[in-house]
Amino acid sequence: MNISYKWLKEYVDFDLTPQEVCEALTSTGLEVDALEEVQSIKGGLRGLYVGKVLTCEAHPNSDHLHVTTVDLGKGEPSQIVCGAPNVAAGQKVIVADLGCVLYDGDQEFVIKKSKLRGVESNGMICAEDEIGIGNDHSGIIVLPEDAVVGTPAAEYYHLESDWLIEVDITANRADGLSHWGVARDLYAWLKSNGHETQMHRPDCSKFNVDNHDLPVEVVIENQEACKRYACVSITDCEVKESPDWLKNKLTTVGLRPINNIVDITNYIMMAYGQPLHCFDADMVKGHKIVVKTMPEGTPFQTLDGVEHKLSDRDLAICNAEDPMCIAGVFGGKGSGTYETTKNVVLESAYFHPTWIRKSARRHGLSTDASFRFERGVDPNGTIYALQQAAILCQELAGGKVSMDICDVYPMPIKNAVVELKYDYVNNLIGKNLNPGIIQTICRWLDMEVKYENEQGVTLEIPAYRVDVQRPCDVVEDILRIYGYNNVEIPTQLKSSLVIKGDEDRKHKLANLVSEQLVGEGFNEILNNSLTRSAYYGDKQDTLVHIMNPLSSDLNVMRQTLLFGGLESIQYNVNRKRQNLRFFEFGNVYTFNPEKQNDDDPMQAYKEQYHAALWVTGKRVEGSWAHKNEDSRFY
Repeated sequence: MNISYKWLKEYVDFDLTPQEVCEALTSTGLEVDALEEVQSIKGGLRGLYVGKVLTCEAHPNSDHLHVTTVDLGKGEPSQIVCGAPNVAAGQKVIVADLGCVLYDGDQEFVIKKSKLRGVESNGMICAEDEIGIGNDHSGIIVLPEDAVVGTPAAEYYHLESDWLIEVDITANRADGLSHWGVARDLYAWLKSNGHETQMHRPDCSKFNVDNHDLPVEVVIENQEACKRYACVSITDCEVKESPDWLKNKLTTVGLRPINNIVDITNYIMMAYGQPLHCFDADMVKGHKIVVKTMPEGTPFQTLDGVEHKLSDRDLAICNAEDPMCIAGVFGGKGSGTYETTKNVVLESAYFHPTWIRKSARRHGLSTDASFRFERGVDPNGTIYALQQAAILCQELAGGKVSMDICDVYPMPIKNAVVELKYDYVNNLIGKNLNPGIIQTICRWLDMEVKYENEQGVTLEIPAYRVDVQRPCDVVEDILRIYGYNNVEIPTQLKSSLVIKGDEDRKHKLANLVSEQLVGEGFNEILNNSLTRSAYYGDKQDTLVHIMNPLSSDLNVMRQTLLFGGLESIQYNVNRKRQNLRFFEFGNVYTFNPEKQNDDDPMQAYKEQYHAALWVTGKRVEGSWAHKNEDSRFY
């Protein structure tokens, strides 16, 4: 998850440096993998200054070049040859000084002292497109008279760099897949460490319905897969390029701006974690949206032009006649937003994570939306996200909200309730925490204390915390905010003695063999227990198949260690490592269909511990005392 440092500051007050923010997030369990400075203009306008053209004369050897002297506020004026038709004495201009690096796409060039038709030039007077602030190349930039000579261009244009924080979100922390989600954790850390801070996000007071010209009906037929579906129509939109502030936000976090409507939906997703989808309202036949599954094999073409066959377990968003979208995964061709689009329907929903995950795997489609839906979004953030998107459509596209929000929520998702005992917390953490600290941290984490007594508290957990359902989950949350480093290491270690069993003896033997093999020049390898069924030819009936494989390369459990070792040899040989000695210890798995028994399903399965060795290449190579010798089986 890419987080913008400046964007994060819009939601929570802090004065930490980007490096300190990274340390704080890592300590709360949102581990930061990388921190990178990002500039909205490539190069950050370094080496560019405001200058004043003191003199401007025709070049003696050219009919279109001019020889100028320019004051950069550094003492002696610089002589610069300029080919722009609008250059004149007395102008305030932007000058690239010697050593400045300018960019043309991916190419860069350095401003050096040079001669143009026999006249020395010590810099360059720049046009808009040459420094990246615009597309105009008709002439040089002419600044207002009040521009101060010597001011760095970055300061003159108020150019500020941002910092991109790359957070590794574990599969259970779906609540951290947005700037608002990360801000919640940072807020709790700031409070825990004594910082004065507040959280704030835009309210929805600007949302208003302009008319009721385009009502859309919603029917949820599959209520298992779709728990909540809301939509609103916006008419008279002007689909165009987004403003700079929106484009900069998206490009900073690695998204490509497309048009203002699509950019708004992406902005809401990155800001609040709720994926949205926008349909061209004129393609919603019958002005009706039906959420349902389609018959097995129904053809469906996605926005990228690829045709898919829908499964009867794929949830589809349909109009009155046809499917328009694979719910939560990918839009259909013809239902998106185009330059000719005037009226749109915005969708905001909560889909069952398992349905979305299986559909995404089934069709080999992985999108930012499916990544969030299959981990679990906030079912109570649906309407807020929709209202914020509608407000932005009004402001950035001139649209009119043309219906009351249609919100179909047949079976509301309840917040989890957890009984937490103080003794349990202290025993699990290994330190006695004051009950007041426990309650305070829970409140900082948006958990509501419903009931309390001397023994503990009853907490209501917000629905967006899909990973907090049990007392031990709450303790983990308390500890990551309290700080693992604040739990002292005990001075005593308690242990118990046990009798060695078969597993211990087997482990000792494997260690003994491993040490001997390493002494003979072997390297131990560890391969995946999952492998491809194609390796096993006609033995398919005896393979242990995976019910929901990640890919066809990892769809069965291995029956032998052989193929994993051969893959390791192939990988090394392809990288010029020819002489190899490998060994591996590991389990292999087989299925016996004749022993299949409904009363004891495990009877048909067998797991065995194997050892395997591989030798290839030269046994001896490059020795002064022995000629080269190939490895042999013996």
